[in-house]
Amino acid sequence: MTAETLTAGAVHTREAGDPDAPLLLCLHGIGSSSAAFAPQLDVLADRVRVVAWDAPGYADSADPDHAPGLDGYADTAAALIRDHGGPAHVLGVSWGGVIALRLAARHPDLVASLIVADSSRGSGIHPDKAKAMRGRAAQLAAEGPEAFAAARGPRLVSDGAPPELVARVVATMVASVRAPGYGYAAEAMADADLTDDLPAITAPALVLCGEQDTVTGTDESQAIAGALEKSVYVTLSGAGHLANQERPEAFNAWVRAHLHVVARIPA
Repeated sequence: MTAETLTAGAVHTREAGDPDAPLLLCLHGIGSSSAAFAPQLDVLADRVRVVAWDAPGYADSADPDHAPGLDGYADTAAALIRDHGGPAHVLGVSWGGVIALRLAARHPDLVASLIVADSSRGSGIHPDKAKAMRGRAAQLAAEGPEAFAAARGPRLVSDGAPPELVARVVATMVASVRAPGYGYAAEAMADADLTDDLPAITAPALVLCGEQDTVTGTDESQAIAGALEKSVYVTLSGAGHLANQERPEAFNAWVRAHLHVVARIPA
């Protein structure tokens, strides 16, 4: 099913699927956009309404007039779910997973279930991680988006990723990141530590991580899964940090299985 692009307020989305089908909201990573979910928009829309956002300050979404903070991103996602008739199954990759978890903690009535991929509890779990995250905006400003993406993009996939995927990841980053949105996102990540939030989240969760993820890593994904009340953890072989793009068939199959179990959506 062909995806369409829509703009609701200041947030731009790509959407596919029957508007009356259950809602799957997709939240991208800190160096990406709704384009990262092309494999989900193309395949999962036969069973659910897939909505992938450009986060505030990214790609085709408007720039926020101030730093939203993690709660601001979560509340914006909540408003998007309400606009689409919610609740939603929420799929978050990396930074998007952090937003998804905070969304589930702040707005449990809007989150039917979670799919958290290659994510973390936030960079605030360790001072060194927070410092490195805060330095990202200065790097982007100094290097420019092309050089910044060329350096970072290849690290987001496994060593065996095909060149065309690497090129697509880099191109998506170049088209997506800019000031001040990237800096706002980095600051939100640097401040985030969801360790205390996770046990109170009641939405059933599927937690996935690429076996070769060197960005957040399997240990961090397992820490998330272990702290949640209801979770299943999956390691995807042959994938790096962007497992949903590098192993889309396996990733989508797990998402379908999760949705079938938690919501009886046909697999």
